[in-house]
Amino acid sequence: MARVKGGTVTRRRHKKLLKQAEGYYGAKSRLFRKANEQVMKSLQYAYRDRRQRKRDFRRLWITRINAACRLNGIRYNEFIHALSERGIEINRKQLSEMAIHDPEAFKMLVDSVRPTS
Repeated sequence: MARVKGGTVTRRRHKKLLKQAEGYYGAKSRLFRKANEQVMKSLQYAYRDRRQRKRDFRRLWITRINAACRLNGIRYNEFIHALSERGIEINRKQLSEMAIHDPEAFKMLVDSVRPTS
């Protein structure tokens, strides 16, 4: 059986990976093995952080809503509970935007769900 040389295929594969590693520091952008390790790790971080970003934003929205609720004399959990009891379906992102850009409307919403006791 004839010998098969894979030089062109290997070079193409290495160049493709080194292109992904552009901008990395030191050997991570120049040497195939180090670049491969870093690119694989970077892809894992990217996958993980695409999910983490959703959690981080939800946490931010909740913090903003809580701050706006406290300015209006109600706690976050009481506010969210009152909204669900009244059947008002508005998500946390929209509530957060309302609290920042339209505090008067947010205050009206808080007043409409405030427990009367």
